Amino acid sequence: MTDSASPARATPLRGLALGLGAFAVYATHDVAIKTLGGVYAPFQIMFFVVLFSFPFVSLMLLRSDVQDNLRPRMPLWTAVRTATVVLGGICAFYAFSVLPLTETYAILFTTPLMITLLSIPMLGEKVRLHRWIAVLMGLAGVLVVLRPGTAEMGPGHLAGLVAAFSSALSGVVMRKIGAVERREVLLLYPLLANFGIMLIILPFVYVPMPLRDLGLVLLIAVLAVLAMSLMIRAYSLADAAIVAPMQYSQIIWAALFGWMFFGETSGMTTFIGAGIIIASGVYIVLRETTGGSQHQPVLKTMHRRPEMGGAPRVGLVLPAPQDPVGRNRE
Repeated sequence: MTDSASPARATPLRGLALGLGAFAVYATHDVAIKTLGGVYAPFQIMFFVVLFSFPFVSLMLLRSDVQDNLRPRMPLWTAVRTATVVLGGICAFYAFSVLPLTETYAILFTTPLMITLLSIPMLGEKVRLHRWIAVLMGLAGVLVVLRPGTAEMGPGHLAGLVAAFSSALSGVVMRKIGAVERREVLLLYPLLANFGIMLIILPFVYVPMPLRDLGLVLLIAVLAVLAMSLMIRAYSLADAAIVAPMQYSQIIWAALFGWMFFGETSGMTTFIGAGIIIASGVYIVLRETTGGSQHQPVLKTMHRRPEMGGAPRVGLVLPAPQDPVGRNRE
């Protein structure tokens, strides 16, 4: 009896461990972005990441069994999501390039707060007092990190906030149209838009890249695919409420990698502010799990990192088909 029950108990722990591993890989991915960002414009890095990501995405499309064209069923919302992916990718690449890793993550961790706010008008989500308090607490954490009036604010901070908002809007749009729009459309259109826009901008910012740096770009694409594969497996073994908060472990990797590779030493206020933001995000996830949330917008999108460049952090795991009010079909 004990033996037969053991695998069931071990499965959530395995899912949690794989989630931690996935976000550790993502953190390594971001170190590579920051390394290249010190030399090249975000547009150039994104162009080559897109270019090297095409084989992976093409393989996914070839494996699809959907017999249909690639014309969007909801073109307006697909265009909105595509625009948010492109804008968010540019801003996230820039933020990682110019800000300390811990500050960048602390700002990006505000995405669940923005998802909660956007889900009210866009999904009709009812946000009660407990979640409002969590949102306000998270916003207070942002003020602690940014310290307006006492610390110098730069374009990187604004870019990080725009990246967080773009990621939140993309996630809410995904919840809104995921029941109707096909995975292939949601994956391919942002990739093509990124490629086309970066190709237009590339001649104005291009700096020759040695083979070593091209290899680093390829590594970014490979790490993104590896991390997504780990996330898919993690969510097959454990509940989203267990795996999703594991993204906050990235603040630990940010502190370690920032110190090891870039000589960054973040102040205590950054960690205090990040802790407040993390606490509010975890509480929002718990309230969505136990408080009767109709759409669970944060829980259903939190595990999907912002799509940055061509390696889609959203797209391999899209929402399951839903009924009109947004609940997953069994």
